[in-house]
Amino acid sequence: MADVRQILTILGMTCLLFFGIPIRIDKPEKIKEKLFLTYVNKFNKSYKYNVTELNRRFASFKESLKMIEELNAGRTFNSSAYYGLTQFSDMDFGEFNTHHLKNNHEKVKKRVQMRQKNSMNNNEASNEILVTRLRRALLPEKFDWRDKGVVTPVYNQKLCGACWAFSTVETLETMNAIKTGVLEKLSVQEAIDCSSSVNDGCSGGDICSLLQWMFAKQIKIEPATDYPLKWKTGVCLLKGASYGVGITEYACNTYSKNEKLILDLIANHGPVAVAVNALTWQNYLGGVIQFHCDSSLDMLNHAVQIVGYDLTAEIPHYIVRNSWGESFGEKGYLKIAIGSNMCGLAHEVASIYV
Repeated sequence: MADVRQILTILGMTCLLFFGIPIRIDKPEKIKEKLFLTYVNKFNKSYKYNVTELNRRFASFKESLKMIEELNAGRTFNSSAYYGLTQFSDMDFGEFNTHHLKNNHEKVKKRVQMRQKNSMNNNEASNEILVTRLRRALLPEKFDWRDKGVVTPVYNQKLCGACWAFSTVETLETMNAIKTGVLEKLSVQEAIDCSSSVNDGCSGGDICSLLQWMFAKQIKIEPATDYPLKWKTGVCLLKGASYGVGITEYACNTYSKNEKLILDLIANHGPVAVAVNALTWQNYLGGVIQFHCDSSLDMLNHAVQIVGYDLTAEIPHYIVRNSWGESFGEKGYLKIAIGSNMCGLAHEVASIYV
């Protein structure tokens, strides 16, 4: 009878953790071990037969269990973010940061600080220009560019830390579709390989440095079919700027004191690419992130695309497209609360004109 109870306990904990329902994890070590083995099998981890690696991963797994409980304990609404076991739950913070984040936060920090001193950069549209160009119609309460059929499927950057390239090219794809009516995947690999003078390929980079390079060099991004994704930094194969999609102008601004301008941009212009702090996203399953996500400049480590927002929701939020595959979060997306620069998303906001 004891064995049956133990099995039922493990099964119950497994279901709860995979669906992010808050539970206490102060359970006997044996139960944690069996829960871990269930996890290893569910995600088909390659180290399942390597005892040394299993032990190392188990230690990280137990830390994730603690973090999951702490994060879920802060939920205030049914729609609040909830956390559970993900494909990343067997990584320690250092490994997760190294393999899945890597955005160049120092470069972003310098750009933001410069922006705070100067209202505009030579090749960037200023806040005033943007506000003038926006239609200034009544802001819709809800908006989602996916509903317009101009957002490509979610990418998976795998172990290539080029989120800066993914989020920028995703935004270029949508802006081109809005203008031409044709939705086409463009080459993230071209951005990774060819902007090496300003970024570091799969080792990190900055969305605004990429846009500045594209504008200054009049670079066009080729279709992905002509320059396919390799998930590693390679030799630039760009043979000129004769075809593809380029930008006529871009803007990189800081809206930490006025997020309404981000909403205006999304509804009246198009999606934006932003720098964020994604460290606590490791065990994210769904819901709106409203706590536990540091917004300081020093913590920016990732880049994503914002495709919409919902002001009518229980917790008003942005609709954020990530690049960790469709198995992450809500089919590759997550929600972040509006109004408090959550996860630092308002520090660097990039918009594109094609």
